Parts: sequence; C-alpha cells; structure tokens
Amino acid sequence: MSIHDFTPAKTCCMVVRINLDCNACCRKARKIILNMKEIETHMIAKQERRIVLCGRFTPADVAIKLRKKMNRRVEILEIQEMGGSDRIEEPRPIISAS
Repeated sequence: MSIHDFTPAKTCCMVVRINLDCNACCRKARKIILNMKEIETHMIAKQERRIVLCGRFTPADVAIKLRKKMNRRVEILEIQEMGGSDRIEEPRPIISAS
C-alpha cells in the first residue's frame, strides 16, 4: 500500500496529451479509462491528441496508470481542482440584540 491509499483524492479535471494514431488506439484508451473506477467522465479528442478526465483521483497516479497500460508517453497539460474545501462548515448561531 502506498501513502496515496490513505489520502482522500480531490475532485479535479485533468487534460493529458497522448499520441492517438488510429481508431484502435482510441478504443484501447477508452477501455482503459472505463475500467478506472475513480474517473467519472472523460472526453477523447483524437485530432488534438488530448484526453480530458474528470473525477475523484490523484492526477499523477492516473497518468502513470494510463502510461503503463497504453505503453505511450502521457503528458499532463492542465489540472483543475473542482469544488472547494472538504471540510463542512458549521452554521453560526444567530444572536439577537434585546
């Protein structure tokens, strides 16, 4: 087990560049992405050679997993964290001046 197993992953969107030559490469990438449980949505742009991934994951872990399974170089172009903090804010009590 790694340290990443104990840290909660944040919701984020990540854009990666990967060489997608043919339709078979796109199908293989889609199959790999669909088998990753932490990815909620994805979009594959074959012409731009980009894949957009959204979900609750650690970006480095997903990029490494994609590189190993596709056997191609994966370049992270952009990472955008969604949402705010994970803590729940408590409501403040209402104090009336009497």
